[in-house]
Amino acid sequence: MKVQQLTVGMMGVCCYIVSCEQTKKAAVIDPGGDEDRILDACNLDNLEVVYIIATHGHPDHVCGNGPVQQETGAKIIMHRADAEFFAKPEIKEYFSMLGLAESPAPDILVEDGDTITLGEETLSVIHTPGHTPGGICLYNAPDCFTGDTLFVGGVGRTDFPGGSMGELSHSIKSKLLTLPPNTVVWPGHGYGGSKSTIGEEARSNPYF
Repeated sequence: MKVQQLTVGMMGVCCYIVSCEQTKKAAVIDPGGDEDRILDACNLDNLEVVYIIATHGHPDHVCGNGPVQQETGAKIIMHRADAEFFAKPEIKEYFSMLGLAESPAPDILVEDGDTITLGEETLSVIHTPGHTPGGICLYNAPDCFTGDTLFVGGVGRTDFPGGSMGELSHSIKSKLLTLPPNTVVWPGHGYGGSKSTIGEEARSNPYF
């Protein structure tokens, strides 16, 4: 699987273009702005974008879903819990303060253990609530896209509506730190670095 990392939008989101090198089927993970750059990168590699995947529903990670979908026809994927949570009027009103576009309604709802197929590659959905109720990580050994669940040297904040430090800690310890130590951590923001490994985070991340 080919992985391209782009830092996009005013919040510095790490967006990923992941693709099957044999079939050129691709997914865009968390298009948080700069949609033209994302689409240009896809076109440069002659990729067919079939999915737009949200690791969670915060506006800085989904604000580009609409424009990318309009250009590619890709289906939007989100965990069921976040699709329901971020559809609530009071939650929409709270996050409107960021001034970012909402995502269109997801086309596909996923749960823990589901798989997303891109040609000859498969992403496994790992439900990691805590940053949001429906936060997910996406695993294709040796790569794991951790969204705002796990950063390099840090973890996602839990003071927004729907956040829980207890849930986040449990998610990371029970579902991420149990992955092979050489698993590459691709975070949702590059606060502490652009990538790491599960082994390195288990050894040095101060939150553990």
